[in-house]
Amino acid sequence: MTGSTTRTTAVHVRVPAKVNLELRVGPPRADGFHSLATIYQAVSLFDTVSVTPAEDWQITLSGRTTEGVPADAGNLAVRAAAALAEAAGIRQRAAIRLTKEIPVAGGMAGGSADAAGALVGCNRLWGLDWPLDRLASIAAELGSDIPFLLHGGTALGSGRGEQVVPVLAKGTYHWVFALADGGLSTPAVYAECDRLRAGTHVPEPRPSVGLLGALRSGDVLDVAECLGNDLEPAAISLAPKLGDVIEEGLSYGALAALVSGSGPTVAFLVAGREAAIDLSVALVSTGVVRDVRRATGPVPGAQLDGGAAS
Repeated sequence: MTGSTTRTTAVHVRVPAKVNLELRVGPPRADGFHSLATIYQAVSLFDTVSVTPAEDWQITLSGRTTEGVPADAGNLAVRAAAALAEAAGIRQRAAIRLTKEIPVAGGMAGGSADAAGALVGCNRLWGLDWPLDRLASIAAELGSDIPFLLHGGTALGSGRGEQVVPVLAKGTYHWVFALADGGLSTPAVYAECDRLRAGTHVPEPRPSVGLLGALRSGDVLDVAECLGNDLEPAAISLAPKLGDVIEEGLSYGALAALVSGSGPTVAFLVAGREAAIDLSVALVSTGVVRDVRRATGPVPGAQLDGGAAS
């Protein structure tokens, strides 16, 4: 067995959602993925991942958003824990409980967050004491967003998003996330992006110098001007109501709006806490969204909760 013997009987990990402040998408690669240049920010919508020793893999779900989440071995959190056990050469198994608050299939990486939480939790449960960078090497094989959610904060993602380096970001940013009805398949959105761009030259993606500078200064107005998502036209093409949501939010005072990741959540950047409350109330009253969530960023990545027992 790799790692030390531990008496830990339960571990709880809190892990955040993410928003892509910028998502630049290159042409399709030979492996079927797209090259990306993205600026991630972890935001204060959290899932809690709890792990305890078990004879075999188990998973249970609770919380605000569980519809459509796999409750079997196909769940990304179970796959992450199993990958860690295999990499460590151990036979331990775990019962995993997901308490979900991150919107499901909303472009906010809820499944990836749970996988990151499972890696951190089982790392502690089994006494492996692996550093985050070593966990990130496993995470990268499972999903593009998982390495970022181990670290959190604000970071630049490259490759297919799994190569992550921190970005200096001053200040706190206030977000309102508008959840539209229905869902969008990430592969379908990328396919639509390729269709819309067919016949045009698509360069290799690069991060925006303007956005990086705005984050360093901490000026929310400058950041608002630099937000962007190359997948947004494709998401709106597949779900035209997203355009209505964006227009409504901007009309009620949001500084900027963009589809979060591959959608269908729309992220609104606002001036502060009061503006976030006002926009949330306004969006709900219009009936164009089914729910809204307020959050701030950046926040840390997957963190052991104080409730972990040893």
